[in-house]
Amino acid sequence: MPTSPESLPDNQEPGSRNPKITLRALEPDDLEFLFQLENDPDLWAASDVLPAPVSRHALREYLRHAAASLAEAGQMRLVISLKDGPAVGTLDLFDYSALHQRAGVGITVLRQARRQGCAQAALAQLLPYARQALRLHQLYCTVAADNRASISLFKNAGFRRVGIRHDWLRENTSLGWRNAVEMQLILEN
Repeated sequence: MPTSPESLPDNQEPGSRNPKITLRALEPDDLEFLFQLENDPDLWAASDVLPAPVSRHALREYLRHAAASLAEAGQMRLVISLKDGPAVGTLDLFDYSALHQRAGVGITVLRQARRQGCAQAALAQLLPYARQALRLHQLYCTVAADNRASISLFKNAGFRRVGIRHDWLRENTSLGWRNAVEMQLILEN
């Protein structure tokens, strides 16, 4: 099974609102980019780990082992980069099941690159790769119910809302808990 999308098709038409992006495997040179991304407190709420800063040492170790395939590791992180430019985000496949041919998907984009179509373009490039190269039957995601931008992103990519998990996500503030929306996409052949 492929470990990374070596040459995903360019999904952008001339004049498209979306910037031209590529999805690529992690590289050792991504250390500073990952350090910035993983230490953004605004993104910690979307994670299932306790919010805490991540050291460069921990990220170096992570990068050393990031070449494992989706089948081996059960997860895959792809970097969203502007064409011939810097990394602006990540697209993660996780909770991979070979038996059920499914995986979860998550997208993170640096603050300065948000609302520019990067996540939309990355997701559009992922779908044929997931279907054809990874042979997945379905993708799913869990999104905070108040994250309208992410719900819209996945809905526009063809994901359907399939349920709500009540009090699923812990707030970083005194507000307590947030509901999460479960979304799913069956990848047609």
